[in-house]
Amino acid sequence: MRIKSRVEGDEVVLDWTPEPHHEAFSGFVNGGIIGVLFDCHCNWAAAYHLMQRAGDATPPFTVTADYAVKMRRPTPSGGPLRLRARVVESTDDRAVVEATLEAGGVERASCRGTFVAVKPGHPAYARWQGHAEGERR
Repeated sequence: MRIKSRVEGDEVVLDWTPEPHHEAFSGFVNGGIIGVLFDCHCNWAAAYHLMQRAGDATPPFTVTADYAVKMRRPTPSGGPLRLRARVVESTDDRAVVEATLEAGGVERASCRGTFVAVKPGHPAYARWQGHAEGERR
């Protein structure tokens, strides 16, 4: 998806512009693509939060335990989308994240999910390489 999330205050924000191959039909983003955007973006919001909470220099590797997306209205594909995510609950190894997706200043979808830090030996451990503090691609 080539997303680039960034920290802005207590939120993690993503600006992303869909391409024609992200459309369900002409002019509108596919719901599966919206789900993937939420999963990736919220996962990074959780990892960043857990890093800050632990006082670590690098984020933990996190996986999705669950997430639910609510499609509120069709999402047009003709311009940038903005996702905003924030952690609403957390423990040492997991975070619950709520997020919204906007297009044209209007909320189009929302998401709530739980993301869990994994340890060495887990298949997802160390799957991201070359990440910088406050930013994940």
